[in-house]
Amino acid sequence: MLPPFASDNYAPTHPEVLAAIAQANEGYAVAYGADPWTARLAERVREVFGAGAAAFPVLNGTGANVVALMATTSRWAGVVASDVAHLNTDEGGAPERVGGLKVLTRPTAHGRLTVGDIEAWAGELGDVHRAQPAVLTLTQSTELGTVYRTQDLRALVEAAHAMGLAVHVDGSRLANAAAFLGVGLRELTTDVGVDIVSLGAAKNGGLLGEAVVVLGPDDAPTPGAAAARRAAAAAVPYLRKSTMQLASKTRYVSAQLLALLGEPGTPVVSTGSTTAPLWWRNAAAANAAAARLRAGVEALGGDVVRLTRPTQANAVFATLPRDAADRLRARTLFYNWADGESPERVEARWMCGWATSDSDVAGFLAALAQSL
Repeated sequence: MLPPFASDNYAPTHPEVLAAIAQANEGYAVAYGADPWTARLAERVREVFGAGAAAFPVLNGTGANVVALMATTSRWAGVVASDVAHLNTDEGGAPERVGGLKVLTRPTAHGRLTVGDIEAWAGELGDVHRAQPAVLTLTQSTELGTVYRTQDLRALVEAAHAMGLAVHVDGSRLANAAAFLGVGLRELTTDVGVDIVSLGAAKNGGLLGEAVVVLGPDDAPTPGAAAARRAAAAAVPYLRKSTMQLASKTRYVSAQLLALLGEPGTPVVSTGSTTAPLWWRNAAAANAAAARLRAGVEALGGDVVRLTRPTQANAVFATLPRDAADRLRARTLFYNWADGESPERVEARWMCGWATSDSDVAGFLAALAQSL
């Protein structure tokens, strides 16, 4: 059986993260985040995202999304999202069940919302019969492996803020987007006016845990946004506890995030192989594996396997005959994403992770050729 190409969640935990957890396991530490690791994480998040940014470790990505959205909205509010947003399709209705927030979706091309998609909800504002659009959520990179560029993000944020909406980024793969664009995490969040971030770790070499990051009020584009960020930062600790996302032994989550982001005082981002923080190295490795996989699929030639989406982060999408997909799945795990161009064909998603090696890709491509 070949290594799986179903999800970057299938990858093992990075050895540097495991070492950080082991180091954090020495001796006693105060519970619920009053520990040295969480204090250093708070310092590091200010270095990475800007002065005033506040980090709140949580247990998983769904919890991070729910807490972040609840902190920026009211119970009668709605969340503007892509139709394929993870929080809409794959979180069991948690934003609605737990957060009480209606998800307001728009159909998207390759998973990316446009300014027009946001402005389409303007007519709902002030209508007592409608869930009030209150926050825009953007998945970066998207569920379809595409990336919002900085200029596009800035336009989306400006449109949302003009309508009075806060802006949340589901950053489960934010590292992959940053590595693809060659920028730091701040450039995709603080610098374009984003208000709050679900910072991913598990898909990029972590073991268990993510973080909610409320960006600094002093970096907010308007006084209203600054006030909203202060209110969100004050609300998150209570929401985190009431939604069962506060870990008693928070130090183990914070230690992982520190291993990925780097300890305070280290370079925030560098593309050098030895100086880059672990989050960058892992994301760049996953993206490079996906690029090699895509190139190998293209090299097969013919029209039997058809690439369907841009490969910008660590995902490759293609259609192929269903029977060939079934034969390939007997050799490696992956998901059928959608129906293909005909009933006999299916669109598959092939994901790469930080640990996907050249030999893994070569073995997959050989198995794909055989399955055809």
